[in-house]
Amino acid sequence: MTDSIRTILERRILMLDGAMGTMIQRLRLTEEDYRGTRFRDHDVPLKGNNDLLSLTQPDAIHAIHRAYLEAGADIIETNTFSSTSIGQAEYGLGAFAREVSREGARIARRAADEVTKRTPTRPRFVAGSIGPTTKMLSMSPDVNDPGFRAVTFDEMRLAFREQILGLTEGGVDLLLFETVTDTLNLKAGLKAYAELCDELGLSVPVMISGTITDMSGRTLSGQTPSAFWTSVEHARNVLSIGLNCALGSSMMRPFIEELSGVASSFVSLYPNAGLPNAMGGYDESPEYMAEQARDYANAGFLNILGGCCGTTPDHIRAMADAVAEIAPRVPSQRPRTMRLSGLEMIELRPETNFVNVGERTNVTGSRAFAKLILSSAYEQACDVARQQVDNGAQIIDVNMDEGLLDSEQAMQTFLNLIAAEPDIARVPVMVDSSKWSVIEAGLRCLQGKGIVNSISLKDGEDEFIRRAQLCRDYGAAVIVMAFDETGQADSYERRIEICERAYRILVDRVGFPAYDIIFDPNILTVATGIEEHNGYAVDFIRATAWIKQHLPHARVS
Repeated sequence: MTDSIRTILERRILMLDGAMGTMIQRLRLTEEDYRGTRFRDHDVPLKGNNDLLSLTQPDAIHAIHRAYLEAGADIIETNTFSSTSIGQAEYGLGAFAREVSREGARIARRAADEVTKRTPTRPRFVAGSIGPTTKMLSMSPDVNDPGFRAVTFDEMRLAFREQILGLTEGGVDLLLFETVTDTLNLKAGLKAYAELCDELGLSVPVMISGTITDMSGRTLSGQTPSAFWTSVEHARNVLSIGLNCALGSSMMRPFIEELSGVASSFVSLYPNAGLPNAMGGYDESPEYMAEQARDYANAGFLNILGGCCGTTPDHIRAMADAVAEIAPRVPSQRPRTMRLSGLEMIELRPETNFVNVGERTNVTGSRAFAKLILSSAYEQACDVARQQVDNGAQIIDVNMDEGLLDSEQAMQTFLNLIAAEPDIARVPVMVDSSKWSVIEAGLRCLQGKGIVNSISLKDGEDEFIRRAQLCRDYGAAVIVMAFDETGQADSYERRIEICERAYRILVDRVGFPAYDIIFDPNILTVATGIEEHNGYAVDFIRATAWIKQHLPHARVS
């Protein structure tokens, strides 16, 4: 259904459904209802595990889906928000995560197909709901240990992989990563999805929806809407980016406007029915939300509209009526510029001057920094990074290549610590190492879009392509060194030969965006004072000019 939903989105605003939890609460189910007969003797309380109802009360979940479809929803979400092994482990049901995901998808599939059969010219779609889990990769649960993480990137990736398998087995049309509080959690899910695309030929379109926690306009892990998009626009088969939850409909305008302005995908919005009141309820009426929705649609912000906490079929019906005759947003054209992100986005436009990379957080380039890392003085090492940013570094280069270090662990520890420092984490990170395992350890710590320093052809084309695709799937730009299988480029001719070959492989074969490529035509050999390097500076400058002229949108370090 990929083509049909994209085609429909170009013609009209599609309606997503409203809150599953709100509708379940109305049923006033008991502990026994949640358990059913199958889990009657389970030794952990199960009331509140709404996803489990897909196994124990499937008819109730089906009826909720039908209610939203009858109210005008074009897309319904599966009842699988917490159906990862991580989420279900809190109820002692981690082993059932894939089954819960699969059955949740099957129930929604049946409901959507029933309504589509009745109105075949208006197909209904099923979005597999994938929540953020209860753990975060970018933040520590212990205020006294900011570098600690309750879960690893691979554990998160495998949990999302299992859920994606269950959802696709159940027949979803879309995958919806929603209520994203931590972009690094999402990146683990997107990495799992990319692996399944390669292994199984999966091509299910992906919807992404983050949540802004308050009027500061940032996610819980600190990113602005534009930084959030920049961090995940690399994902395969992206259909939409959007915002949901946390805030009421009237509070969403500046944030959805910012996201709409940068996103080259479709844009979704499904807010709460206001902020929770003293009784935990939500006060925005269907009529009020419809008025806000009409305003956003008229402003050109929307392609997909729905409701989150507190919304009901009445809210969806009113909003659907309000936007029925309003043209959908036209996705923004992606400029051919490099965009990077930490907590904030940086865009390298044609008028951008030199971009400064802070090199003092590099054990091979700073004896003082190396001494701090070797003595495990990470707090003081973070001060070095802070000083770099305070002094104008727009990117910080982190390198842990030291023979006496466990470089992978040192990279992870340092990046986790600076992630807790907003004045440092606001800028992108360049993960720098001569060992691929260290680079990959670093990429698993970055919620933003950073730079890999570096990849090259010295280990052959196959390995170059493999690493380039991994950089893409982790969401990173790359520095490409002028090396190939026969060694370092030592002349102008060799520089342009290697750079052109690498560019053509990346752009034509890997599909790597040209604006995410940075060439290093061996700046290291310039002005060394070594006699055999005489003339290298001229060759470097000539090669830079050639790259700018012949390899469009690529940049030079």
